[in-house]
Amino acid sequence: MRTAYRTRLVGAVDRDLIRDTLALGAASAVVGLSYGAISVAQGMPAWVPIVMSLAVFAGGSQFLAVSLFSAGNPVAAVLGGLLVNVRHLPFGLAIGGAIGDTTAARLIGSHVLIDENTAFTLAQDRPERRRHAYWLVGGALFVLWNLGTVAGVLLGGVVGDPDRFGLDAAFPAGMLALVLPSLRDRTTRISAVTGAVIAVAATPFLPAGLPVLVALLGVAAGRIAGAGRTTDVSRTSGAAQTSDIDTTAGTDEVAAAGKGATR
Repeated sequence: MRTAYRTRLVGAVDRDLIRDTLALGAASAVVGLSYGAISVAQGMPAWVPIVMSLAVFAGGSQFLAVSLFSAGNPVAAVLGGLLVNVRHLPFGLAIGGAIGDTTAARLIGSHVLIDENTAFTLAQDRPERRRHAYWLVGGALFVLWNLGTVAGVLLGGVVGDPDRFGLDAAFPAGMLALVLPSLRDRTTRISAVTGAVIAVAATPFLPAGLPVLVALLGVAAGRIAGAGRTTDVSRTSGAAQTSDIDTTAGTDEVAAAGKGATR
């Protein structure tokens, strides 16, 4: 009885996971199409975005590279890509056990490590489900992202200017969708807003690509604001505890005085 129930439960979870993966994969294919079309429109050879999608498989870094390479700033493209992808280090530490035990599994699995399958993996409550979610989401998105890239390269070569179809807005929209849930945190909001203001202000004065790097100063602003808030909370908590102690002491004194008067 329990086995049958557990089988039905696992099947329902797997169906939900497959459904969510397909929806996410469809969105990934559209963004990949945008990437391929924009790359060709920026003057890149058709093979470059295709090889980059296969070898790099990091949407944010790939869009950034296209923008900075086309602006003639390859150094900023490399530095920007490293900074964008440094978040994969804690990702790997958090879900390394779900990837696999063999060297081959870890090598291949590290290549498909992205935000989406990290989130899906951490949402699972059992080791086997974690591994299933990691490989299903990572593999599906890898295939659909690359298919979208190839379609975008072909489409970009036909239409010429993908901006006319609004494909240039797909990447900012996708990045905004990834960022929005994080903005619930006050420190993250301060970092994001400060970084955006710095980038916009620096754009007229710095070469292409550098404003994005300078915007990292927003992280420092968020950290400082977060540290200040923590200090304020600690002081408020300490003051509240002191007040409670004083109140308790006063109550004890009144009680003692009452006992003395009764005697």
